[in-house]
Amino acid sequence: MQKIKKLFQALALILPRPWLLNEIIHHSSVYRKRAIKEYMLENGLPSVDIVKLFNGFKETVYPYAFLEGGSLPTDIALLKALAKKYKVENYLEIGTWRGESVANVASVVKNCYTVNLPDDTIMDLTDDAKYVQSHRFFSEKLPNVKHIAANSHEFDFTSLNTVFDMVFIDGDHHYDSVKKDTETAFSIIDPEKSIIVWHDCMSSPEFVRWEVLMGIMDGCPAEKRKYIYHVSNTLCAVYFGKKMESEVLIPYLLPDKKFTIEITGEKIQK
Repeated sequence: MQKIKKLFQALALILPRPWLLNEIIHHSSVYRKRAIKEYMLENGLPSVDIVKLFNGFKETVYPYAFLEGGSLPTDIALLKALAKKYKVENYLEIGTWRGESVANVASVVKNCYTVNLPDDTIMDLTDDAKYVQSHRFFSEKLPNVKHIAANSHEFDFTSLNTVFDMVFIDGDHHYDSVKKDTETAFSIIDPEKSIIVWHDCMSSPEFVRWEVLMGIMDGCPAEKRKYIYHVSNTLCAVYFGKKMESEVLIPYLLPDKKFTIEITGEKIQK
């Protein structure tokens, strides 16, 4: 009887607000069940230790804003360290935001491209001029960064005539978008040599963001899925193109590594 009552209560909420169905369809628990059933990923991706990955880990992150919507410092440090380790010359990212990540990578990579929605499209979606103005703040004037104003789902990436050594996917984090951007990434890399990094495959360094993870897995070629890993202490997943030493991610284990953080703040001259 109680279940029937709850059903009618739910219908009363949903009928005048059909968009609430999306909350159910795209609930984290739905994607988690799929990940377990289809990919046996009960604990998410296997996790690669960030310190072991680089035989020690030391990077300087600059610039970094410590503002809303940014990556973790370890996420950006990971991008720089990967770019150096894999001798990346051509880098592409989907989703520019303030330009922190591409500005950091541009300090160690020759050619950088970043794709983001046009300003007028963002304005139509948000109606927030300050939000629009924040885009590309740190990267707009960098000579080795080419900004492309386009929807990544519609842009013809073959027009760039480039095989990318590294792709960073940090655009729309809904399932369909992640899946599409993942499919695109695999079409413009050398799958034997290049790497792909996805941001926000985790909601925190210890807990999976299941919708993003399923977008990654479903967008990845079946034979390549075994080469995708979470990198410890970050929100990132990485396609390495080969098997890596890894372990099962278990939240709340005692820390097995520690980091040194030095913070220097400076005013930006306007």
